[in-house]
Amino acid sequence: MKHLFWLFFALCSLPALAQTSPTEQVNVFLGSSGDHGQMSPAASYPFSMLSLGPQTYPNLHAGYEHLARTFLGFTHTRFEGVGCQGAGGNLLVKPFLGSDPAQTQLLKKTEHAEPGYYAVTFANGVGAELTVGQRFGLHRYHFPSGAAPGLFFNLSHSFANGFKQEEHTTQNATLTGWIEAGTTCSAGKYRLYYFLEINQPVQWETAGEHKVVARLPNGTADVEVRVAFSSMSADDARATVQGQARASLAEVRRAASQAWNALLTRVQVQGDADREKLFYSLLYRTLQSPYVVSEADGRYRATDGSVQKSKRPVYNGWAIWDNYHTQLPLFSLAYPTEFQDVATSLAGLYRYGKNDFATQHEPSPTVRTEHAIVVLLDAVRKGYRVDLRGIRDSLIREVNRLDYSHPDKALESSYDAWALSELLGILKDKTLSAQYRRKALEYKEYWKKDFLDMTRSDVDRLPARGMYQGTIWQYRWNVPYDIKGLQEMVGGEAAFRQQLDTFFGGDYYNHANETDLQAPTLYNATRQPWQSQALMHQLAVDTVVQHYFNDNSRGIDPYVGRIYQNQPKAYLRTMDDDAGAMSAWFVLTACGVMPACVGQPVYYLNLPLFREVKVQVADKKQLVMQVENYTPTRRYIQSARLNGKPLERNWLTHKELSAGGSLVFVASDTPNETWGRENQWISSLSE
Repeated sequence: MKHLFWLFFALCSLPALAQTSPTEQVNVFLGSSGDHGQMSPAASYPFSMLSLGPQTYPNLHAGYEHLARTFLGFTHTRFEGVGCQGAGGNLLVKPFLGSDPAQTQLLKKTEHAEPGYYAVTFANGVGAELTVGQRFGLHRYHFPSGAAPGLFFNLSHSFANGFKQEEHTTQNATLTGWIEAGTTCSAGKYRLYYFLEINQPVQWETAGEHKVVARLPNGTADVEVRVAFSSMSADDARATVQGQARASLAEVRRAASQAWNALLTRVQVQGDADREKLFYSLLYRTLQSPYVVSEADGRYRATDGSVQKSKRPVYNGWAIWDNYHTQLPLFSLAYPTEFQDVATSLAGLYRYGKNDFATQHEPSPTVRTEHAIVVLLDAVRKGYRVDLRGIRDSLIREVNRLDYSHPDKALESSYDAWALSELLGILKDKTLSAQYRRKALEYKEYWKKDFLDMTRSDVDRLPARGMYQGTIWQYRWNVPYDIKGLQEMVGGEAAFRQQLDTFFGGDYYNHANETDLQAPTLYNATRQPWQSQALMHQLAVDTVVQHYFNDNSRGIDPYVGRIYQNQPKAYLRTMDDDAGAMSAWFVLTACGVMPACVGQPVYYLNLPLFREVKVQVADKKQLVMQVENYTPTRRYIQSARLNGKPLERNWLTHKELSAGGSLVFVASDTPNETWGRENQWISSLSE
């Protein structure tokens, strides 16, 4: 019973946070079972490349299955919620008893986790606590009395068999070196340097290729392991560990909780209690990545392998194809300091090396960077600083080699061509801007060829015509910069609206992926904007019918229920969180705003999911959104007021929102079919 008392004492040893603390409302086990989000309860720190968590059997994308009892140990990196079997899972540590690590079976008995902290006890009396800081992690292991304990290290462990190579040395009670592994989808490579120190005398033994054992003195009850990661060098990792040498586990845990609270409280919600818990659990997920890869003094490893230096934090670990619709726009509104650094880091990719997926010299796990140019345009138009002139030629080269070979690629490449045209216009290069504007307009020929005729037999097949994870029905809306043009091609606003009716009425919409995430907002560009209000509410918190998953076409067994649930099986089957993309969709919807077109500083409005939402848009500016006549089930906007004045339009600019102030909605059970029909914002790319 000793280990149970030890764990109970550890959980209760910190001063209690206020009951209203967002960290207390976060459920870190949300989405951690099966292919329902691919998330992990690992101890993490905001935007830290080091995420210290349990490694269960069988192995899943994020290394953990909530229902699993068998643990393989604990690893230090993971990319939350991404496909291709994930990335990370580096440097596995397994506490064991006896002479042979393989003979120790770790069967879960109890576990507890919160932002920045994870604890577990096993049936054999072994217990573990894990907590983290920026680039730093701390393990504490408890062993039953009289045991012959040890720690097993597998330096070749990684998700998706992504290990490439490693080098390490042992000296006294330290293990140090580097590990190289494949990025998500094995498109590139990343190298992580580490330094690990054990607070007990150990005897090192080789346990096979890339495997070592640290044997502890017999009878050792507790041992701590301090570890740091760096994209620069093992010496930098050593310096981080030495800087944390006197920090106790309780202090590191408290600092992690405070760091999470500082970010989570930038968006405060009040309303339905269960919905608040879901909201903060999903907001927590949006703040996992990208990762800060620069050292405290600004040095970092660029994607060409060179050493660079920056005055501001440098980020890596991208999944832009997935989260440029939602997560990054959310950052631009609620986390402006971090978004400025993200935008600067993205611009840096064009200086030092950028591939659509990954380079061979990544400083951290990463996924993909398509549409980075759209994010940069969005940043510039929202007032963020980007050195466009310094990367102008690289932007042009990227757009010149875009792929138009498949229907989906043609639309996505046209989006990037449009973004380049707009950026060149900002740079006053009228000739080139016009050239790429014409290139963007060529989307119409591709669209007429593949997306106009909806009578063909494959329009609801997943996939069809060489497209990626989507149907013709789903991709056909993917021209957010020229909705006016789409309406004209189908015969006008009424015909466009009728096709939206068919799309949603026939359950062709797929929330399991990002291919049509913008589609529910498109009624805002029609004479019936209230339909978007209803859809956003339904998809966020009500019952839906979903036919499409990432392992079949339009199956015979649809999902019927809620998409977002505060439980381990949280999402639709095969629906990944995709580095915060899907979590951020819920967060934005809950706040009552959604980007109308990334690259244009405009947000469409829907009824917030809470009675009150407060967004800290700047250090001294707060946007307060309130819902009069609020109930959790109401979904329609009867009327609205901005800073006390009637607001008749169904959109606001980034400038208006980021100025702070008061936005009041009056809720209704029935739609106001006249509100939002005047002064509409409809994107247009005229000839």
